[in-house]
Amino acid sequence: MVAKKVHGKLSHDGDGAVVRRAIGRGDLRSLDPFLMLDEFSVSPPAGFPDHPHRGFETVTYMLQGGITHQDFSGHKGTIHTGDVQWMTAGRGIVHSEMPAGEGVQNGLQLWINLSSRDKMIEPRYQEIPSEEIKRAETDGVEVRIIAGESMGVRSPVYTRTPTMFLDFTLKPRAQIHQSIPETWNAFVYTIEGEGVFGTVNSSAVSAHNVLVLSLGDGLSAWNRSSKQLRFVLIAGQPLNEPVVQYGPFVMNSQAEIDQTIEDYQLCKNGFENAKYWRSQSQ
Repeated sequence: MVAKKVHGKLSHDGDGAVVRRAIGRGDLRSLDPFLMLDEFSVSPPAGFPDHPHRGFETVTYMLQGGITHQDFSGHKGTIHTGDVQWMTAGRGIVHSEMPAGEGVQNGLQLWINLSSRDKMIEPRYQEIPSEEIKRAETDGVEVRIIAGESMGVRSPVYTRTPTMFLDFTLKPRAQIHQSIPETWNAFVYTIEGEGVFGTVNSSAVSAHNVLVLSLGDGLSAWNRSSKQLRFVLIAGQPLNEPVVQYGPFVMNSQAEIDQTIEDYQLCKNGFENAKYWRSQSQ
């Protein structure tokens, strides 16, 4: 069943980027282990210039266009429509994310918390081009399996915090039931079209809404419209740990946040490369 519905609220982030924040604001501050979900739209010269992270992971999934990423360790690359970048910031990353072409670049960015034992690990990346993302299809339903498993097909992506990330497209009159581990927190974000979620007699839900699911139910969804329905289903194992967040830093205590700010300002303990590095877009 659907326990809560939240409409993504438009705001600005980075340098002129438009974001529709669904998780990470007042009426849905977080959903353990998830800290934020943004649907972003960015056109040059706007973007997300040099900024730091510590203590969590960012998952960027491109819906349209491309984003070029570069960081202070020399990692650089561009992800395009349908590609995924799964970045573990760990003990520290400074990077930029800027539009890779003209016009609107549109995608989702999810922040996943790391457990206390993993917050200070070395940064790492998993970059999955669209053609390598596992797919399955049945009875008018197609799913792209970014993380986790659906229809007996499992993604090879390693999730340090156990996570499911599925992109469903339902043709008109199609329906789907997806199981979810019963102790995991889960939500749907609607991207396109209109669908019925949870119970068959529920009201239809349009695009740009988050639906928080009740524990243990799995997800049932129906497309009763004449157009296709597209949504992501995201679920994760709760960490059940204290969360103290200061912007792009997420730790377990205020003392750890204070230390992180000092580390960043003094370019130490994981932020050494920040002293002289500037992205090429700066």
